[in-house]
Amino acid sequence: MSSINDNQSEDNRDDMSGAKAVSKIKELVDKAETCFFVTGAVVEGSGGARPMNVRKVDDSGNLWFLSASDSHLNEELAIDPDSVHLYFQSSPHSGFLHLQGAATVSQNKQVIHELWEPVLKTWFTGGEEDERITVIKVTPNGGYYWDTKHGFLVAGIKMVIGAVAGKTLDDSVEGTLKVG
Repeated sequence: MSSINDNQSEDNRDDMSGAKAVSKIKELVDKAETCFFVTGAVVEGSGGARPMNVRKVDDSGNLWFLSASDSHLNEELAIDPDSVHLYFQSSPHSGFLHLQGAATVSQNKQVIHELWEPVLKTWFTGGEEDERITVIKVTPNGGYYWDTKHGFLVAGIKMVIGAVAGKTLDDSVEGTLKVG
């Protein structure tokens, strides 16, 4: 049996590594801003998944978050920091990203200051000096993405032409991401 990808007349595969992979991660994360952060361990009262705002993606491809030291997330990371999965969707029809990696948790005051915004006082009522603030750094060890090659407008036009012509003219692209 053939795959839907076999019907594609264009090359729709682009595996990326190194700086190109980091660039793609930054592009998709910047558009999405939030993700589902899923841990390998689940504690009572948690489903192991929660929406989280990415505070920063650095030039090495690490993703940075702020979390409360007394949260289910931090409790789960203490049990299993090596089984993190992050799921992003940057638009209704494109910009999907899945990253897996390992997390480290710290209370680095310099990083907290760098990632801090006043709106975060909603969760950290003591402000930037709140003793509960922790920094979570997720270092991806792999990932996969699905996106468009030329943006939503071109993808939509190609889909309409393909439907009329009875051909697969999908503008999608997908592939693996290797950061390190």
